[in-house]
Amino acid sequence: MIRFYHVDMNYRGEVQALSDVSFTIHPREFCFVTGSSGAGKSTLLKLIIREDGPTAGQIVVNGRNLAGLTRRQMPFFRRRLGVVFQDFRLIPTRTVYENVSLLLTLQGVPSRERKRRAFEALRWVGLQNRMTAYPEQLSGGEQQRVAIARALINRPAILLADEPTGNLDPELAREILNLFREVNAAGTTVLVATHDRQLIAEFGGRVLLLEKGRLLDDGE
Repeated sequence: MIRFYHVDMNYRGEVQALSDVSFTIHPREFCFVTGSSGAGKSTLLKLIIREDGPTAGQIVVNGRNLAGLTRRQMPFFRRRLGVVFQDFRLIPTRTVYENVSLLLTLQGVPSRERKRRAFEALRWVGLQNRMTAYPEQLSGGEQQRVAIARALINRPAILLADEPTGNLDPELAREILNLFREVNAAGTTVLVATHDRQLIAEFGGRVLLLEKGRLLDDGE
């Protein structure tokens, strides 16, 4: 599902963000990637979604070698990925429904189908009754759940989350991790980047440990 082969990542030829990283994440796995600030967690996720390209090595996602992806193929590749960020990245001038269904709108999906799939995604996270609300009317935990619904709208094969609980209190963080577990149980491969070792210990599962760009333990 996700394979890294001896991946290096340098920024501007100076900062070594990742160094000789190799691992495989199998279909339907739930994995954490952890390490201190600057360990390379966010860089790893950016490489998976092809926001950046590696300096060396190979990356295969959903059977595609990312080195061979053209700019034209990129949107189709990313449709099979869902991404959740720490800062939510909701559009404040759009309703919950509009935020969640924006990708479908850009893809030209008919209005009736957009509404059906948005309702389904929001029901999954328990916010089907807030479709007409705006982000500022929601709590932090609700905004993160909207972001998760947006990531799930295209029924992705892989869900990536970059410090998704960093702005939430411990109770809300547990709610979000439980949602990810439910998504995983439904068949989606989930990779969560977090520095919260206590949360990892509580939920358990496979852990990839990064330190200064090197993979110290792949959890297998």
